[in-house]
Amino acid sequence: MTVPSVNWNYPTAIKVGPGRIDELPDHCRALGMERPLLVTDPALAALPMLDHAQRACREAGLGCAVFHDIKGNPTGRNVDDGVAAFKRGRHDGVIAFGGGSALDAAKAIALMVGQDRPLWDFEDVGDNYLRVNVSGMAPVVAVPTTAGTGSEVGRASVITDESAQVKRIIFHARMLPSIVILDAQLTVGLPPRITAATGMDALSHNLEAYCSPVYHPMAAGIAVEAMRLIKEYLPQAVANGADLQARQQMLVASCMGATAFQRGLGAMHALAHPLGALYDAHHGLLNAILMPYVLKANQQAVAPRLETLARYLGLPQAGPGAVLDWVLALREAVGIPHSLAEIGLDDAQAERVGHMASQEPSAGTNPINLSAGQYSQLFRAAIRGNL
Repeated sequence: MTVPSVNWNYPTAIKVGPGRIDELPDHCRALGMERPLLVTDPALAALPMLDHAQRACREAGLGCAVFHDIKGNPTGRNVDDGVAAFKRGRHDGVIAFGGGSALDAAKAIALMVGQDRPLWDFEDVGDNYLRVNVSGMAPVVAVPTTAGTGSEVGRASVITDESAQVKRIIFHARMLPSIVILDAQLTVGLPPRITAATGMDALSHNLEAYCSPVYHPMAAGIAVEAMRLIKEYLPQAVANGADLQARQQMLVASCMGATAFQRGLGAMHALAHPLGALYDAHHGLLNAILMPYVLKANQQAVAPRLETLARYLGLPQAGPGAVLDWVLALREAVGIPHSLAEIGLDDAQAERVGHMASQEPSAGTNPINLSAGQYSQLFRAAIRGNL
């Protein structure tokens, strides 16, 4: 089957298809950029794809520079440094290029270049978004190079407040990038273990959005189809990283997940966010490991939904346990560890993790209301592999 090349405008303008990175200079110009700052991570900064993108911009007459001082879990300091680089280079727009960390940092930088308040004043609490000077925000073209977070179509950034050891969500509707390029060729070199972890992250977004009690049928429909794509294409992408069809469909499923979670997330993310802040662990891998433990905890509350999902996915059984069995089999097939202990975590801070998880915004849309103690128990179960 030929990989299609199409244009989408939901939730934003999305350019889909292999090779479409070559259109980057045109899209920058369409947004009024003459001197874009390309924001990426240190690993990508050394790869040929980054040099190709920067050279294409320069050959088109754009004064493109690169900022890459971003951690795997981006921090407020990373954002501040990016804003300083933006102003020092007199840039007029941002190219967000990379995985979720780079995309989140880039969107926060584009927000902050025109603000006179500190970053944390725009945390997604109450009506803090009204504080934003919208006219000072820089335009963004987003280019994801992993299929996981879907941050390219998100209206927020998750940034670590190192002094408080918490992850904070920075939100404004205008943080949604104006143009997105989903080019499967940029993900071909992704190692199998990162392909697996990011792909399971995309599954976590769609699964939690689908199970959320919030009424949003459009988001639920998007989530269901995205999970079908992940079921079919994630094992293929892990087994054969050069499979452009699988890579493209996983980029689409990732994008769909971030669109669907307008419906809300749940206990996976409520736990993954504090664990990422405390242990600096990979967000997608945390969600992948936590997934069956949270699914089992919520199973009775969402049994009818899971039965519908099982039928849509064509699973052998249609009972509520069928989805859990599929998740466990998928994790094993793509090489995800079964317990958090296998990636070096212990339960020394279980009570603190439980309290932090119970205060997370994602906890508010979990299918059942879990106490801090129940989150601590979930964390301990995932440490020990007790499903």
